[in-house]
Amino acid sequence: MLKKTTRGMTAGMTRRGVGFATGGGGGAGYDTDAQAYITLVEAADSQSLETGVKDAINAFVVGCKSDGIWDAIKASCILAGARTLTGALQPLVGTAPQPYNFVSGDYDRKLGLEGDGATKYLDSNRADDASPQNDRHFAMYVTTADATDNIYMGAYDGSNAVTQRFISSGNTSWRLSGTTFYNVNSSNPTGFAGASRASSASFQIRQASTDYTASVSSATPSTTNFGVFCRLDSGTTPTSPSDGRLSFYSIGEALDLALLDTRVTSLMAQLAFAINTGLSPVGYSSETIDYVNAGYAAGGTLA
Repeated sequence: MLKKTTRGMTAGMTRRGVGFATGGGGGAGYDTDAQAYITLVEAADSQSLETGVKDAINAFVVGCKSDGIWDAIKASCILAGARTLTGALQPLVGTAPQPYNFVSGDYDRKLGLEGDGATKYLDSNRADDASPQNDRHFAMYVTTADATDNIYMGAYDGSNAVTQRFISSGNTSWRLSGTTFYNVNSSNPTGFAGASRASSASFQIRQASTDYTASVSSATPSTTNFGVFCRLDSGTTPTSPSDGRLSFYSIGEALDLALLDTRVTSLMAQLAFAINTGLSPVGYSSETIDYVNAGYAAGGTLA
């Protein structure tokens, strides 16, 4: 662990390539989709993002494209990195979500957006049936776990199949265009979690860096929009809103969850590093980034 003050640490930190698309900070040659998102966020924030934050966003987009998973993401927000709540609600892909009852104090640039378990949630503006019944995913990054057994994301219209991730007594229960829960017996972990269906007979789940196969048949998906921090029922009614904190979500077609996990987890670490230090994460090893972030979390600095 870093000491309380990490003076002089910058010069000694290892700059090893970790698959970034750019050779250095500054934004020259940013991917067009990454730049379009950055432009949206900066306009909403009414100020520029730090170069390091922009470099992290660009690395994420380019990495997803390299992995072949970018086109499957149809609705997504990075609920971190932006300077303001308004900026954080700009869409990385798709239509902007509709927020309900969030205030600026609910947002943290490194940790994301926090629900209250009651009235605060997002309407993703992406209908559950916008993706084919057997070609779909939804995913999130949890920075603070829900404490009161609620739903992180979901959709249900009262008659068709349900899609949701629900916390109950320390277990995580998943449905993905199905009528039967698949329970993952874990203690409601933080970090990346998602589900992807590419078959009528089963779907894949990934959480806490572990993969599961849910042998649950699909059914006609709901016509309701996905709720984030809740399940939306029959249009606009939020069910079991979460009091957890999320820093990313995505909805769309089937994809490789392990690849998305790697990219999102890296993005969150890189954003925190850039905000903590004022440096670009480009070229720093993941071990160095994690080490420095842990030092800041313990109260240290690089000053």
